[in-house]
Amino acid sequence: MINAIIFDFGDIFINLNKDSCNNEFKKLGLLSLDDALLVKNDLFEKGKITEKEFIQSFQTFIPNASFDEIKSAWNTILGEFPLYRLEFLQMLTGKYRLFLLSNTDSIHIDFFENKYGPSFTKDFYQCFERVYFSFEMGMRKPDEAIYTYVLKQNDLTARNTLFIDDKKANTDSAKALGIQVWNLQVGQEDVVDLFEKEVF
Repeated sequence: MINAIIFDFGDIFINLNKDSCNNEFKKLGLLSLDDALLVKNDLFEKGKITEKEFIQSFQTFIPNASFDEIKSAWNTILGEFPLYRLEFLQMLTGKYRLFLLSNTDSIHIDFFENKYGPSFTKDFYQCFERVYFSFEMGMRKPDEAIYTYVLKQNDLTARNTLFIDDKKANTDSAKALGIQVWNLQVGQEDVVDLFEKEVF
């Protein structure tokens, strides 16, 4: 029986505009994310490098782009957060133990909190017992250690815990630990469809 739910953030609650982000970087002269940038992204999402170091890694490829231009382009990936999803989450509060577990960075979280304001973000965060951001934890999905940490810290039983994420690599690693999973298909499914899943 499920008594705890761990949610991802991007494309589960807040929509991600990956095409918009890519287009903004193309305008700055970056046609695609080089492998070196992907490595820097992983490090930034683990809090291993600073915001300045992360932005400077882009300037290696687009030296004429300013710090603010790169930061602005980076944030265009964050789209709308439909109110009905927050209302659904609030409905679950008190019925299940709820947790947020997101691979993200300080730039995106600052942007999200500023864009939606203190009232909305407080309403969102207070739905969860704990909010876990990879850049604060020093680890990221799909590393099994991140799931083990959340389970152990909150005394959760894997078979009674559901993890919801849009990336199969993330749900596969959680499933390997005995956690129940829903690999949500973006564009075909919505988190509010939760109780239509067989796990319940």
